[in-house]
Amino acid sequence: MLSAPAQIWRLLRTGATFERTGALTRLLDTFEIGGAPRLAIRLITRPVGLFGRRGDPGLPPIARALQAMGPAYVKFGQILSTRPDVVGGEVVRQLRYLQDRLPPFSREEALAALRRDFGADVMDRIENFGDSVAAASIAQVHPAIWKPTGEKVAIKILRPGIERKFRRDIGAFYFIAGVVDALAPGAKRLRPKDVVAHFEEVVNTELDLRLEAAAAGEFAENTRKDNRLRVPKAVWDGCSRRVMTQEWLSGTPLDPDRLAAEGRDVALIANTLISTFLTHALRDGFFHADMHQGNLRIAPDGRLIILDYGIMGRLDRLTRRHYAEILYGFLTRDYRRAAEVHFEAGYVPPDRNVDKFAQALRAIGEPIFDQSANQISMANLLAYLFETTERFGMETRTELILLQRTMVVVEGVARSLDPNANLFDAARPVVEDWIHANLGPAQLARDMAETAQILSRIGTRLPGLANELVMLAEEARTRRTDPPPPPPPPPARRRAFLLGGAAGAALLALALWLADAAPF
Repeated sequence: MLSAPAQIWRLLRTGATFERTGALTRLLDTFEIGGAPRLAIRLITRPVGLFGRRGDPGLPPIARALQAMGPAYVKFGQILSTRPDVVGGEVVRQLRYLQDRLPPFSREEALAALRRDFGADVMDRIENFGDSVAAASIAQVHPAIWKPTGEKVAIKILRPGIERKFRRDIGAFYFIAGVVDALAPGAKRLRPKDVVAHFEEVVNTELDLRLEAAAAGEFAENTRKDNRLRVPKAVWDGCSRRVMTQEWLSGTPLDPDRLAAEGRDVALIANTLISTFLTHALRDGFFHADMHQGNLRIAPDGRLIILDYGIMGRLDRLTRRHYAEILYGFLTRDYRRAAEVHFEAGYVPPDRNVDKFAQALRAIGEPIFDQSANQISMANLLAYLFETTERFGMETRTELILLQRTMVVVEGVARSLDPNANLFDAARPVVEDWIHANLGPAQLARDMAETAQILSRIGTRLPGLANELVMLAEEARTRRTDPPPPPPPPPARRRAFLLGGAAGAALLALALWLADAAPF
């Protein structure tokens, strides 16, 4: 972790880059930073703006600034593009311009990484090791031949020193989040530190390529009976924390003109894309959360190839049930049931009115159903739904936001293939099949059998558990009736610190009030 002066310098350099690229004004507006804090930020960043980095002038300001700051900032921007609830729609639109293509590191550095992880004789297992074919913010991919089997493979290698850079930059992100939390009026709702913590969790997973290989293996196992998909198999002898080797899968990119020239049914591909994603989310609770065109191909046999398993989403069984019932309520226009599910799931506080909430859901659904097929948007439905639930007191749920973001991406890819795709028609059979399979008599029998198994395992312990509960309740009652001990007097040093802090806070509040009243 960097020292405070170093963090301040990195903050200044970041501000200078945002100032130079024109992104700072957009961010100040987005986070509603005005008055004295806005003036202070502009006074500090304008003089040092000339020392900021230029970035790619072909990108929008915010995307340009993040790209100029380096791979960690690019990846942070990609993660933020999944959180319209945090940064707003305009910033998300700019962040989507961030391309997962950066200048590759050299072939020699890639070979050095292979030797470091697998020893000097690694080339006895690899031949025809080619130049990079894809360079992203964290890693890049090289083609090669795996000698033991003679098959073509894709070898993914982390960028040199990327772990150290991310640790350094994550510290800076936490520092910046603390500044935003202190200055932005809406920061408590946006929870910037929680956003950085989520980013850190995602990146830590992506920095261990063994986890990505395991995710691809789990996904392949879940979909082994789905003849519409191809998932690359991991070559575990060629996998380590910094290197992942998988079979090479060739296919046609999801370009409608190229697919049409090959005689492919682009409307069928669009339908398959939507139904496949929903099947994974509902049936398996494990879905690919980065399904943009760069990660999708059509194999020569017509199957959908899905690549890059660095970002995956999970939904537990209960969340899947709630999600399916909510979608089913909208598809059948049963808004009362959709509203009840929100209350049953605890998404909406119990003190709110279910009838008023059902009325709000009807206001979302009916205008969508009145649209033509090429205007109906599942992504818009989910966006309006989360916006409404927030108004009724629902807290942001990361897993649902990731689901919403993936739905937006999948819908965009499907519409790029077939502008007339009816998204509700593609979703309806998947949701209905799941409802009938999981909420009918057969599932009820399975739930009862599972409950009986659990009770049989803990049956002999039930008397002891009941006794422990009685003792805990008695202890809690005793604590409530006994008077609490008086608090100890604060030490002199702490008392002085508290008094000084209170005086400083009062002076700061007065200064901000005077500054806010000033005409700037």
